Parts: sequence; C-alpha cells; structure tokens
Amino acid sequence: MYSEKIIEIFKNPQNVGYIKKPDAIGKVGNVRCGDIMELTMRIEDDVITDVKFRTFGCVAAIASTSVMTDFIKGKTLDEALLVTNNDVLNILGEVPQNKIHCSVLAQEAVVSAINNYRLKQKKINKTK
Repeated sequence: MYSEKIIEIFKNPQNVGYIKKPDAIGKVGNVRCGDIMELTMRIEDDVITDVKFRTFGCVAAIASTSVMTDFIKGKTLDEALLVTNNDVLNILGEVPQNKIHCSVLAQEAVVSAINNYRLKQKKINKTK
C-alpha cells in the first residue's frame, strides 16, 4: 500500500515533538479519518527557525507532517505559505489516492500556525 520511501519517513520522522513556549501553534484535524496534526514554531524576524510536530494518525499523516516541517524550516512566513500539499506529495512519491488528504492537512497546519502567529503579533502591536 505504501512505498518504501513513505515507510522510511514514517519510521524515522524529523522534527517530532513540541516546542516549549512556541511563537506559533497550528492544530488541524479531519473528523472523517481521525488524523490530527499539531505544529509548534519558533519564529525570528518572520523566519521559521524551528518547527516541531505531533501527529495522531496514519502512516501517510505522519510522513506528510514530517516532510512539511523539513520543507518549511528556514523559510520566511510568506515562503512557507507558498508550500503546497503537492510539494509534499512530490517528495513522498506515490501516495495512495485515499491518503492524499494527509498532505492537505499538513498544509492546513502550516497556515493555521502562521495565522496564529500573525494574530498574536497584531495583539502585541496594538498594546504598544
């Protein structure tokens, strides 16, 4: 069902964990399949300097989140928003059709985290 590449990423995911006192948190889920992804980010000067994830889900969900976190680390927020699920799929290779939604969730988690960060920044700037 899964390619060797996806299995390898699943067995050795990158950036697993949670950043204490993160600058951004993004959490998304798909009720239909039960996958839940949470990203925490450290951001300095609009650059993602660190990102960690915790994913509850299938092999494709964990592999997709791992690939996405590797992809966005070191990018500016605007650059990270340009990363799509297709970028993740290109790295993963052949993904079963019924598991493509996992890459979409990974993209949504990034958007959620960046929106969370920008909302916090607006509130901070209003109090200055």
